[in-house]
Amino acid sequence: MYAVIKAGGKQYRVQSGEKLKIELIPAEVGAQVQLDQVLMVADGDAVTFGRPLVNGAKVTATVLSHGRHDKVKIFKMRRRKHYQKHQGHRQGFTEVQIDTITAG
Repeated sequence: MYAVIKAGGKQYRVQSGEKLKIELIPAEVGAQVQLDQVLMVADGDAVTFGRPLVNGAKVTATVLSHGRHDKVKIFKMRRRKHYQKHQGHRQGFTEVQIDTITAG
């Protein structure tokens, strides 16, 4: 059984027992979180699509840790204009482990 969920503006295909890094969510480490924006649930040959969400479906996950991704370097330059700009960004993430998937 697997599901497609939406978290932080991105879509993820998840299964039970899977570890996943999603956008930062405000939850303590070890806490249970409900991911209720489920777009699709598949159980064998039975596939349920939502319009846009599947009614009553939810995914339960446990927060494992919080962290920050590797630095993304941004370099802007205009040739022959003596313009260079250096920037960097580290996006925060929450690592979760998918516990259960319940179809509505």
